[in-house]
Amino acid sequence: MNLIQTRYISARLQAAFAGQVHVPGDDSYDRERLSWHRTLDPRPAAVVESDSADDVRAAVLTAREQDLPFAVQATGHGTYTPCDGGLLLKTGRMATVQVDPESRTARVGPGARWTEVVTAAAGYGLVPISGTLGVGATGFTLGGGAGYLSRTYGFAADSLVSADLVTADGRKLTASGDEHPDLFWAIRGGGGNFGVATSLELLLFPVRRVYAGMSYYPAERATEILSVYREWALDEPDELNTGITVMQMPDMEQVPEPLRGRAVLGVRAICLADADNARNHLDRLTKAAGTPLMGGFAESTFADASAAVGGTEQPPTAVDQRFELFHDICDDVVAALVDTIDTPVAAVEVRHWGGAMGRPGAHGGPVGHRDVPFSVLTAAMLSGDEGTDAGAIRALDTVAGRIRPHATGGSFLNFLGDTSRTEAAYTADNYRRLRKVKRDWDPENVLSGSHNIPPAAADTMPAAADTMPADAEASR
Repeated sequence: MNLIQTRYISARLQAAFAGQVHVPGDDSYDRERLSWHRTLDPRPAAVVESDSADDVRAAVLTAREQDLPFAVQATGHGTYTPCDGGLLLKTGRMATVQVDPESRTARVGPGARWTEVVTAAAGYGLVPISGTLGVGATGFTLGGGAGYLSRTYGFAADSLVSADLVTADGRKLTASGDEHPDLFWAIRGGGGNFGVATSLELLLFPVRRVYAGMSYYPAERATEILSVYREWALDEPDELNTGITVMQMPDMEQVPEPLRGRAVLGVRAICLADADNARNHLDRLTKAAGTPLMGGFAESTFADASAAVGGTEQPPTAVDQRFELFHDICDDVVAALVDTIDTPVAAVEVRHWGGAMGRPGAHGGPVGHRDVPFSVLTAAMLSGDEGTDAGAIRALDTVAGRIRPHATGGSFLNFLGDTSRTEAAYTADNYRRLRKVKRDWDPENVLSGSHNIPPAAADTMPAAADTMPADAEASR
């Protein structure tokens, strides 16, 4: 894009936009263009920070009129493709959270992080289906949202009551079970392909105390603990949410001395049962693990438990990761995961799914592969040194190559870094339906950033009954 085009777009945005506009040459541009994932070095034509739904609409219409690539970013944790030469919309200034204790719901702005939602709900003894506290609530929810309480209450997408959206043609509307139900179905797991959310209404759940924590063990125990976990987890009650992580702890002062500079295995648990019942549930697993190096489990608030199991908020980071789903964790997979110890693979997480996640109800959204009980995520930190990073990527590829033959081939949108595999996050039927909804609401594929679901061909089926309804101009 040349300087004249950039100046025109900047002027167009400045005239229509109440929020901040950043273009190449501005002092703020290099700061605002980056995402949390420092593996990317995006160069958008303009970065805009929205203050309102009207700002969001102005950004969408400008991108459409100028035929610019368009992407939305709150925290940037889910950004896997650069918006080069395009219009990057940032929603971090729209971080409002309003809790209604009577209906047990929260209305959440598109820039709010889970820490703000958890804090606002805690005063009423309520909790959302949240994940890591520093992650944006909207991207997490629209991408499915496997949270700390999902085995108990379902995916975050299942807790979505309604969403205020700006559609690809710039209309403001509300999607819910009663209004535009096809669109509502699609956004509960379909990511940002179908509209830009300006507000979400989420269910909250009555939880005042949990039994939770993270307990650390020598990595030498990994084979035994993982072998027990894969069997023990299949009888795990729905009120218990667990995962096992093998990680290489850095040799830094911030890391407690018992863990510093060594490979460890962490057992993570958040349980809604009282302490005695929770200890009984965990007894077999903790006995197999043996004496911990540090950590443990105790009663706490959900907010404190979320901070404890999620760790401190990570600054923007260059990280590469792989993600697979499994019907079972066989010996070959266990061996491959254990063999990552003392390699550039920084962390391996085995998570148990199931419970309420597998029971979505008759009108559940397209969150895929609800019948699969296990996932494995592997991650490596990248330093910017070409040789070092090449070794880390080779290590990831090695373990991925060993475990993939035993995986289902499916994936999950929030954890999927490879945008060429977006279709793998859904069942075949749901993906076909998503493409038809995409054709009805965004046939020109304006909303194509990151994990894109392309519109179906025009002749695949008649237009949906609620496509572009006459009352869609109405704003809630």
